[in-house]
Amino acid sequence: MTRCIGRLTLAVVDLHDRKTQPVTQLCVAIFVTDPDQTRRDIALAAEAGADLVELRIDTFDGDVEALVKSATLPVIVTCRAEWEGGQSTATDEERLATLARVGTLAAYVDVELQTRRKNPFDRSPFGRLILSAHDFAGRPTRLNNLLTELTDSPADVCKVVWTARTVRDNLEAFEILQTRTKPTIALCMGEAGLISRVLAKKFGALLSFASLDNTGGTAPGQISIHDMKRLYRWDAISATTRVYGVVAQPVMHSMSPALHNAGFEAVDYDGVYLPFLVEGSYESFKAFMESFLHAPGLNLSGLSITLPHKENALRYLTEKGAEVEDLAKSIGAVNTIVIDSAIQGPESTIRNPSLRGFNTDYAAILDCITHALGIEREALKDYRVAVIGAGGTGRTAVAGLAHYGATVVVYNRTIERAEELAAEFNGRSGKVVAASMEKLCQSCCQIYINTTSVGMFPKVDASPFGDAPPDLTPDTLVFDTIYNPIETKLLQHARRFGAKTIGGVEMFVRQAAGQFEAWTGQPAPRDLMRRVIESRLQRAS
Repeated sequence: MTRCIGRLTLAVVDLHDRKTQPVTQLCVAIFVTDPDQTRRDIALAAEAGADLVELRIDTFDGDVEALVKSATLPVIVTCRAEWEGGQSTATDEERLATLARVGTLAAYVDVELQTRRKNPFDRSPFGRLILSAHDFAGRPTRLNNLLTELTDSPADVCKVVWTARTVRDNLEAFEILQTRTKPTIALCMGEAGLISRVLAKKFGALLSFASLDNTGGTAPGQISIHDMKRLYRWDAISATTRVYGVVAQPVMHSMSPALHNAGFEAVDYDGVYLPFLVEGSYESFKAFMESFLHAPGLNLSGLSITLPHKENALRYLTEKGAEVEDLAKSIGAVNTIVIDSAIQGPESTIRNPSLRGFNTDYAAILDCITHALGIEREALKDYRVAVIGAGGTGRTAVAGLAHYGATVVVYNRTIERAEELAAEFNGRSGKVVAASMEKLCQSCCQIYINTTSVGMFPKVDASPFGDAPPDLTPDTLVFDTIYNPIETKLLQHARRFGAKTIGGVEMFVRQAAGQFEAWTGQPAPRDLMRRVIESRLQRAS
């Protein structure tokens, strides 16, 4: 216990030395209701790799001193008032008295700045003091004044936390950490604020918070210590770590962080991949790019782009005069951005980053097909392909196949959309025609590609073939771009007729591998990526 607290003290001292990158601690927050359960939770936190725990005693009326003395990890003790997002209905005097009794036993006690404003107190009974300010509505209106007040206070640690309005709020939290003059915790709550929790270590925060499991934490947006450690590579993050991520709305469902972070770990690459929640308009995408590209110390080095931003990404790169591959322009969508010349270091700024955009989706579709058939892309001119669906993935498939001379038939529920897509790509190299879904059963194609959501979880009993499938043989290839479930009803049907099949997992892995290799310059660990996504899908089912 003494050694652990001493290690925390050393981290605090180091934070005053701007020449030294501090050791950011990972704290598991625990609501205290039952002492025995709390002790078990502390043991689980220690086993998971936590450096310390925060005991939230908001509603606990038991023996706090005994609980702190028995803890096997250093402890922050907090009794948060209802008016600052907590659950305590005790008076300020009662809460301060409780915290004073454990002040010399705990590593820190956390008191609201507002409480000190109302009840000026001598800090000596509290040992190491965290003064904190929380705003659950959004960014504090007078944030700079608030920071000055915290810095000038007798607190050992300044803590400021607010609900992120947009993902750009995280950059202000990072700036607070970079310009701190005493140990500081600066975090954003909510889904958009997740990256502030993960990257707190990159910017030298005193600590970041995690929950013990995925059932919820003590603040909105808090993620589990397992995900912090395993999914987001907490232990590997440093000031030089390059940042990558997926830009989407919604974004938390994405499996890309699991794939890419596992890949970085496997090849010992100094990178972390995060979810960036960006509202769907072009203005929001542009604002995100302009602010994150130039953020000091961030080292943003690459992005995956998915719905609804693929067209926004192409527009932005075109406006910036960036390099964009021709097929991505034809498709009208970019799903990958490479950011070159990222400067390393906590004080670095990317002033004129070099941007490149391309589309790994079409390459993944083509490579899935050619690998399954044992042919080169140029041989696609000898094949007749049914593309089911005229949405974004359908358009990508049509563009790639037509580029290599295949004969493509676009089947879509709304025939007008199929006709528009066919007219756009017909004659560029291959032949592209449109047909209604009712005609699918009469198709004589050698390859079928489903790009619709029919058969996706949870409606797993549906199939784009319906009750009248086309004739399938062992020479037919059926490709479903859906990856959840791993084997759709469409693929099950195709297997019964002996047809060759490709599932959406294969496409997902191949497009991710293309991104990984563009960013890192190293071969992607595809087998590992495949195992990661299959494992996560199986756990979710």
